[in-house]
Amino acid sequence: MHSKFESRRRTLLGAAAAAGLVTTLTALTVLSAPAAAAATPVQGYKVVKAYPHDPNAFTQGLFFHEGVLYESTGLHGRSSIRRVEIETGQVQQGVGLPDEFFGEGITLWGDRIVAITWQEQTAFVLDRKTLKLWRKFNYPGEGWGITNNGQELIMSDGTAELRFLDPATFKELRRVRVTADGRPVDQLNELEWVDGEVYANVWQTDRIARIDPKTGHVRGWIDLTGLMPQRNGRGDDVLNGIAYDAKTKRLFVTGKLWPQLFEIRLTPAR
Repeated sequence: MHSKFESRRRTLLGAAAAAGLVTTLTALTVLSAPAAAAATPVQGYKVVKAYPHDPNAFTQGLFFHEGVLYESTGLHGRSSIRRVEIETGQVQQGVGLPDEFFGEGITLWGDRIVAITWQEQTAFVLDRKTLKLWRKFNYPGEGWGITNNGQELIMSDGTAELRFLDPATFKELRRVRVTADGRPVDQLNELEWVDGEVYANVWQTDRIARIDPKTGHVRGWIDLTGLMPQRNGRGDDVLNGIAYDAKTKRLFVTGKLWPQLFEIRLTPAR
């Protein structure tokens, strides 16, 4: 469409030149051109504190509740949901998923933990205190990350769309397409609800997207480059895991197979 527009514009300007109207048409073209969109701002970070983290945890989901960290891990035969003491990184209690399930994100809904799986189209709902299975849900497609806004569950599936689900039935209510600078942002992974925004890890990157849940527009990027410089070289120990303590405004991040969990403070956008 762009090339067709340019061809049409040249034709008009050629005809206008013959009539002595080039200056007028050029002025009109300039005046009617849309202003260039501003680039999405990028924030940096400062490490407030580093905590121990299980280096064997293939972290898929993370949330903070009443002083305790809850974490889900992935891989077939190794997927689990666990309660972790943040200061020591020690697992206080955990439960494994059946070997055929590849665990993904988790979120807290009431006194239940909702845990999704990658390709098995199954969500497990556990009692938060005992980690015992309460019920299961099914959903179409893949499951990557999950959080909630207090009214709906919000799930990512690796695409550029966020699904909003009914917490009681797991039925899809609507979708929002995520974009930055007019382009879709896919590979959305682990999610966290932070002060009215959806924070999303973008898989295989060191960036977190801050997403407007109504429009899907990325309001800003959080660049965590250098947070964990020593990697295993296999490409599987990527940034993944966001937890937020809404009471104290503390933000925690980690990654798959990372030996540390970090409390960070965001710096102004540049």
